[in-house]
Amino acid sequence: MRTRTARRTHGFTESVIRGMTRLANEHGAINLSQGFPNFPCPDVLKDAAARAIRDDLNQYAITWGAARLRNALAAKYQDWYGMAVDPMTQVTVTCGATEAMVSALLGIVNPGDEVVVFEPFYENYGPDAILCDAKPVFVPMPADGPIDLDRLATAFSAKTRAIIVCTPNNPTGRVLSRAELTAIAELCQRHEAFAVTDEIYEHIYYEGEHIPLATLPGMADLTITTSGASKTFSVTGWRVGTIISPPDVTGAIRKVHDFLTVGAAAPLQEAVAVGMETLGDDYYEGLARDYRRRRDVLCAGLLKAGFKCRPPQGAYYVMADFSGLSDLPDDKFAEWLTIEHGVASVPGSSFYSRPELGRKYVRFAFCKTDDMLQQAVERLQRVRD
Repeated sequence: MRTRTARRTHGFTESVIRGMTRLANEHGAINLSQGFPNFPCPDVLKDAAARAIRDDLNQYAITWGAARLRNALAAKYQDWYGMAVDPMTQVTVTCGATEAMVSALLGIVNPGDEVVVFEPFYENYGPDAILCDAKPVFVPMPADGPIDLDRLATAFSAKTRAIIVCTPNNPTGRVLSRAELTAIAELCQRHEAFAVTDEIYEHIYYEGEHIPLATLPGMADLTITTSGASKTFSVTGWRVGTIISPPDVTGAIRKVHDFLTVGAAAPLQEAVAVGMETLGDDYYEGLARDYRRRRDVLCAGLLKAGFKCRPPQGAYYVMADFSGLSDLPDDKFAEWLTIEHGVASVPGSSFYSRPELGRKYVRFAFCKTDDMLQQAVERLQRVRD
């Protein structure tokens, strides 16, 4: 009998992260699984969104993004990173950074190509490659040391079309160094491969610096930079993502985007543009400072409760080793922790190509208020007790 579903869907599951949120809601647990803040976004964005709706900016924006937002984005990349970006030929606005990544890959990757993916990885990357009928090739990214550049080099081949680079990284919290990024750039140039970067956490880092790969020598024409407003402005539900691409591939990416989603919400694009135009260095410095404090609260609580973890260099997640507390596999431990102790995490295996690699880890998100994190820490102490 012919199968009723496409083979490309058989190799991956529904989102484990979103599934853990549903479990948390069902049991009234503190949700440290899905990476959405429980505190408000800046008033300037809320006011701008409400004003845009009242001013009747409620119809389709230009498919690849409202002009005001594309211009604001180009100005930001110039101001922050010295990147010259043409808002007409290089910028595409998408329905979140998740769509930005898959639109970029579908625009450049052919069936049979290979896509290099660091692991542990954000759970969408493997399926994104598979949706392109490409083969993901996984390379370890240690949370506590540099990338093995020799091993990375062996992952590239004549079939390599792209490498996905997420820094600051979800879920490891690593901020890639200039030396690591330079090595990636050299491999991309040697193999004529694209770097598709996920820079959604570009303003949330505590060590090192954020270096867009597109700014390195020779990489402007080989880098597709994806990002979005979700993490920077605490508006994960607005779904405003962005792509900066070389002009000669922008058309292909825009066609994919157009037929996937048509366009992001017009009034919310206006509000994000206002945020980019209005909020200055004090906002971004405060964002990193506040997240550093939250990181330290959660990491101290995890260590006291018997987990093993390292403070992340960036982003707002902690991968924690629970092997000193339980012999359960990661998925069962995460369920038990949610149901019995009221704290939801994400099973570590969902970030690996082979589940056994993540069986002793769970990931916690600390994009929560101080009060909620303190409550979570108090509940976690009972695990050891």
